[in-house]
Amino acid sequence: MKKHLILAGAGHAHLTVIQHLQDFREKGHRITVIGPDEFHYYSGMGPGMLAGIYAPEEIRFPVGKMVRARGGIFIRNKVEEVFPDEKKIRLESGEMLSYDVISFNLGSRISWDRKDMGANVFPVKPIENLLCARQKILSGLKEKKMKICIAGGGAAGAEIAAGIRRLVQDEKGDAEITLLAGKRLVPTFHPKVRTLLLDKLEKLGIAVKEGIRLKQIRRGNAELSDGSVPEEDLLFLAVGTVPPSVFRNSGLSAGKDGGLTVNSFLQSNEHSEIFGGGDCIDFAPRALPRVGVYAVRQNPVLLHNIRAAMEGNSRFRTFRPQNNFMLILSMGDGSGIFYRKSIVLSGKAAFWLKDYIDRRFMRSFL
Repeated sequence: MKKHLILAGAGHAHLTVIQHLQDFREKGHRITVIGPDEFHYYSGMGPGMLAGIYAPEEIRFPVGKMVRARGGIFIRNKVEEVFPDEKKIRLESGEMLSYDVISFNLGSRISWDRKDMGANVFPVKPIENLLCARQKILSGLKEKKMKICIAGGGAAGAEIAAGIRRLVQDEKGDAEITLLAGKRLVPTFHPKVRTLLLDKLEKLGIAVKEGIRLKQIRRGNAELSDGSVPEEDLLFLAVGTVPPSVFRNSGLSAGKDGGLTVNSFLQSNEHSEIFGGGDCIDFAPRALPRVGVYAVRQNPVLLHNIRAAMEGNSRFRTFRPQNNFMLILSMGDGSGIFYRKSIVLSGKAAFWLKDYIDRRFMRSFL
């Protein structure tokens, strides 16, 4: 029986399914992929693109082209609402689509209301925002010494700050860069990581403010938790992410932050034809941090289980997330900080390893 598969989102967790779309087509199935853009940017290389280490085309997948080359239909749009009982979705354009099986990989967004943001405020997701921010910095450096603030004391905030310093130095410009770390810089990491990171950021001339967080944004201006309102030319938001609101708004089972609730098969317990992966899900067996490694490792599981659902069998594969994963922070100057379990290393070899892994990941899907 011919069926219609919809991939809502063309992100990291759907790349293997997209690679195998021709297998579905050969069995007579119809495939539609919906994405906000013809390209999908790899988040792990985003700070490197901001820094100028990578060109934009080196860190993006031409998902529209990939889908069409394998016999699928690519629609540049976003899912606005899901009607699970009718097996339909409504797009932002108003178009309604029916499906037999659907999988969601919608990513996440910075958990901040955009209504008061001005043109000088850049959430670090989606990654395309960093392209615009890079141009703003390049233009601003030609005119003056810039004041740039990054809100967020996690890995993303640190990498963005270091990447900006690299960009400023390469342009022979001048900038005052401040990282608002909240209560504490990388609080969940090994203490040695924090020590190395603080030392590195200090050497890069980046002011790290712990105990201070971004309280609110008014007309593009940042108000901090200590009551101050610093004058900044640019403000980056790396303050944590949340899934899109589409699942909760559609009445689907969702976690406390709105992510689609899925079981160990990456499948909705309420609607067996609905799957999901990446940052937009709430993995019911145990909470998962929003890091790209899980989305990447969900690829083969989603391919197998979507294929099984399309063929009408229930021989699903279980997704078993690893307890520990490797993390390498890029420091913008050709060095990095490697962290896995209790092993912490820093230096140029760490960045070389990150660069090798990232480039290999890109090649594996292109």
